[in-house]
Amino acid sequence: MRQGVIPIQLIETMVTNNQILITEPLQDDQVQPASLDLRLGLVAYRVRASFLAGGHATVADRLTEFEMHRIDLSQGAVLEKGCVYLVPLMESLDLPDDIEAVANAKSSTGRLDLLTRTITDYGKEFDRVVKGYDGPLYAEICPRSFSVLVRPGMRLNQIRFRKGHAILDDEALTSLHAESPLVSGEAVIQDGLGFSVDLRTSENGIVGYRAKPHTGVIDLAKIGAYAPTDYWEEIRTNEQRIILDPGAFYILVSQESVTIPPEYAAEMAPYLAMVGEFRVHYAGFFDPGLAMLQPTDKEAVVCWKCAAMKRLLCWNMDRLWGV
Repeated sequence: MRQGVIPIQLIETMVTNNQILITEPLQDDQVQPASLDLRLGLVAYRVRASFLAGGHATVADRLTEFEMHRIDLSQGAVLEKGCVYLVPLMESLDLPDDIEAVANAKSSTGRLDLLTRTITDYGKEFDRVVKGYDGPLYAEICPRSFSVLVRPGMRLNQIRFRKGHAILDDEALTSLHAESPLVSGEAVIQDGLGFSVDLRTSENGIVGYRAKPHTGVIDLAKIGAYAPTDYWEEIRTNEQRIILDPGAFYILVSQESVTIPPEYAAEMAPYLAMVGEFRVHYAGFFDPGLAMLQPTDKEAVVCWKCAAMKRLLCWNMDRLWGV
């Protein structure tokens, strides 16, 4: 097997070879070009705090310390704003010794300020699966702005598999941008490709949205069923600047739009050089956090709540996999 991110063909092979184990048949669109959507199981555990299993314990072991009560999801259940839940996933892994994985929340999850992270047995990091991992997967879910109604099989996070690393450096990104522009306007390339917040006044004066603090429950199965004004308030400015309230959740748009060539894949990452270290908590039209941009995607990138710049990391999937 070559080095790099594993594409859809090999993910399907991993399912066939029982390296990815499933309790229910895969849904038709569950395997993406370079990732696998993960599905919620039948039960949720209300826990008193976020936790990692650590190097000497399973998640089940730690639940004896953190569990408050169990919630049956089979008929649907509400996960309340400000609470932390742990949900066993329908997928588990039996990875080869040279394959590792990284997970993140899906874009729809991030836009609802629904903090979702993947944890494993003996895990020391959120959203990281070590090489050769053999065991279950769990989703830690913390609704931060809206209470949500969930059911088994819902997909809040996704996972990517890789062997080794194949990230393009700045020189390669510069060459790729010259050959096939990755962003509109000027490309800021420094440890990846940077994006900036667009606070220029539009025709209606709106530059972004802020989540309302007191709203009703959102049923995650009802796509497009809610009036945006019931959950979001418009952010307007004529001065090309805004003040962000601590703890509030914002959706802002970038000045740049992005185009990913079909033979490449990419992910979003915080621009730590500019804003320092911060917790993984994002929103985006693409996938939040370390988010995979699927080939041929082209639309404006939504910034994280703190309006920090983001950087784009690319892999040449054609060169690595021949897809």
